[in-house]
Amino acid sequence: MHGNTSSRGGRKKARIEIIPLIDIMFFLLACFMLVSLTMVNSKSVKVSLPTATTGDLENKPNTLSISVDSTGGIFLDKRPIGKNELQSELTRTHSENKNTRVVISGDLEARHGAMIAVLDRVRSSGIENVAFQTRDPEKTSASRTSTQ
Repeated sequence: MHGNTSSRGGRKKARIEIIPLIDIMFFLLACFMLVSLTMVNSKSVKVSLPTATTGDLENKPNTLSISVDSTGGIFLDKRPIGKNELQSELTRTHSENKNTRVVISGDLEARHGAMIAVLDRVRSSGIENVAFQTRDPEKTSASRTSTQ
């Protein structure tokens, strides 16, 4: 009877407590959900956007982001690009996917002519679904009052 450990006076059988394990799993799930919600897929260069009261906050697939900075530099999905390169890239993308959407974000200090030139390149490549990115004026006024 020396080899039998389940007899009286022997060692207790190890048990895994399931409730603390479930608590830890729920905590990890909540952490991953919060982290994934804060990871915003921003494909545009940081520019000072003009404000507008109406706008579409929806981020749709098959969307290209074109940014124009205050000096007139053009960026396609955060990558600097020339006007001719932009035209060929947009034409290629439109030929691959006819539902391509373009969002143009221009700096508040960007020249109007630079913005129209980009819009003209987008339209001449065959893309008709074009939007301009703006800021919500309520958020802008709230940030101004908090910094004063």
